Amino acid sequence: MLKTSLLGRDYSSEPNSLDNGAKSLSESSSTTTSEKVHPAEEANRLTMVQSLIHLLKCNIGTGLLGLPLAMKNAGLLVGPISLLAIGILTVHCMVILLNCAHHLSQRLQKTFVDYGEAMMYSLETCPNAWLRTHSVWGRYTVSFLLIITQLGFCSVYFMFMADNLQQMVEEAQVTSNTCQPRKIPVLTPILDIRFYMLTILPFLVLLVFIQNLKMLSIFSTLANVTTLGSMALIFEYIVQGIPDPSRLPLMASWKTFLLFFGTAIFTFEGIGMVLSLKNQMKQPQQFSFVLYLGMSLVIILYICLGTLGYMKFGSNTQASITLNLPNCWLYQSVKLMYSIGIFFTYTLQFHVPAEIIIPFVISQVSESWALSVDLSVRTALVCLTCVSAILIPRLDLVISLVGSVSSSALALIIPPLLELITFYPEDMSCVTIAKDIMISILGLLGCVFGTYQALYELTQPINHSIANSTGVYA
Repeated sequence: MLKTSLLGRDYSSEPNSLDNGAKSLSESSSTTTSEKVHPAEEANRLTMVQSLIHLLKCNIGTGLLGLPLAMKNAGLLVGPISLLAIGILTVHCMVILLNCAHHLSQRLQKTFVDYGEAMMYSLETCPNAWLRTHSVWGRYTVSFLLIITQLGFCSVYFMFMADNLQQMVEEAQVTSNTCQPRKIPVLTPILDIRFYMLTILPFLVLLVFIQNLKMLSIFSTLANVTTLGSMALIFEYIVQGIPDPSRLPLMASWKTFLLFFGTAIFTFEGIGMVLSLKNQMKQPQQFSFVLYLGMSLVIILYICLGTLGYMKFGSNTQASITLNLPNCWLYQSVKLMYSIGIFFTYTLQFHVPAEIIIPFVISQVSESWALSVDLSVRTALVCLTCVSAILIPRLDLVISLVGSVSSSALALIIPPLLELITFYPEDMSCVTIAKDIMISILGLLGCVFGTYQALYELTQPINHSIANSTGVYA
């Protein structure tokens, strides 16, 4: 059936309990966690290579291209060291999340426990009576943060694709075959950037109708190929003729460092997908190797691109490094290839909020309306990310804001707290307790101060020299 092969879900086989409207959010969003794995489902599970491809694509997004500006906000010495530290902490928190989910699934004899369920089940067994009574709010909180984070990523993707599309189209008449360092042209935009966002919208709506992760791995592979090609061309350019870095500050001001924190946390986009990827694997026990290998490659790539990009462009570094590339056909193709990669990555990031929201909404309607409601909710969510991008067209500050508000909570604050709640009754060591508390406090401080600084910058008049690509137009 088309609806099964294309959408990855056959509503005619949904259990009748979807009709009674009495399912909780924790139950309705776990349709992929049934205790028995059917042969058809087993055939759709991911291999180790496919999981690695998904993990890389979930982390290598628009945030990567904003790292040179993040290095500018932190300093040439402080930036790489801080990015390495944040990367190690983030991977450690991913491992914590995996360990807690595995421990809880064994304790409860479940095949799979997702991020929100892990928080809820751990609170159900904690010593505090009030937390046990309100344990379901742990799941609601995590689900809400996942929705905000992933839809925030999707909004940034809209901005990025529209920015690069506008620059490619409206600079086409002055694009040359000679690749010289970019000189900011003074151009009057032919069309508002919102037109480009609305142009992209219907294609993304069609793309998110595909739900099956195995089928999406085809698009993920295509996205990785285009991303790899564009990355090779970007590195080929930035390593040539790097100016003397001694003129660059080793440490920036603490205010701009807060923007660096938000951007760096935003860049590690994959924590919302790690449990889903592990659950979708044919051999989940191999996921630890996939995680360490994939994230090691990601961290090395982040540090190299961020540092070299900042050294190359210095104070002229834009919100996305693609906007600093020469105005010639070769490097215009970089923007096109990376935009194609981001286009296909959109549906991977969209998968997480969709799997939280849609099953709950479908449980409130009859089976005959399930497919229509599914497609309608998907369309509405894509439109929401488009509207958000239209309302706040500041790529650099939105990246920092999303990273500070929700990414820091999911990546640094909640996992250590989850480990404390899950394993505290089992005699945790003082070192582990102290470590978890310190990581959570660090994440909380970054969240509060980073959010404040990003909001403050958003309220200031736009300085076109530091804004996104719309700043190249007068």
